[in-house]
Amino acid sequence: MPTKHPRHAITETGPVAIALADLRDKVGEDGFTLAELVVLGAQRKLFEAELAEVAGARSRARLAQMVRAGTVPVDIEAADEVRRSGWVRTV
Repeated sequence: MPTKHPRHAITETGPVAIALADLRDKVGEDGFTLAELVVLGAQRKLFEAELAEVAGARSRARLAQMVRAGTVPVDIEAADEVRRSGWVRTV
């Protein structure tokens, strides 16, 4: 059927097959639609991305506060060595 919307195909192999088999065992074959699973999965991934943003913002704020307070644990000798010699990459 023609459509202007993107289409997707899912082959039930590996982890997809296992997850769907477990779900079918619990709620039955008619207990869900793939469209419903896509929406739920997208909402979950969005939630996880938003959590990561919040965690990153908190970490940056905590580090900024430590820098402003002068309480960042720094190896002064190592910092001076980097200042004198620059960064060295070992491969």
